[in-house]
Amino acid sequence: MTPPADPLDAAGDQELGRLLQGYREDVAALERLNDQMTAVRGRGEAAQGRVVAEATQTGGLTGLTIDPRAMRLGSAALAEAILEAAGEAAREAEQAAADLVTPFIAGTPLDDSVPDDPRGGRGR
Repeated sequence: MTPPADPLDAAGDQELGRLLQGYREDVAALERLNDQMTAVRGRGEAAQGRVVAEATQTGGLTGLTIDPRAMRLGSAALAEAILEAAGEAAREAEQAAADLVTPFIAGTPLDDSVPDDPRGGRGR
């Protein structure tokens, strides 16, 4: 008895083979994008560079450096400087992540740069 044909074996169908190859390339590109997104970090500074924060695009702190001279600021000013540096770091990381994603969504319904068509569709 002959085993059933593998539906993902496109040996006899050139169009199917082309589509499967495109799919595999898209999946590989998305896996690379995921790895790059995971590695995105932003950096922010405050208090004349005495407070430095690193953060992910979601605002999670991944690093915080406080120069000993920043301790002279007092607790309220130091807390404000930490929040300022962390916010700047998160914004930088968010922009870096957006820059990575933009090529993948260009020309799709997720692309905000394409103006809405007043007739209800998306403009091109």
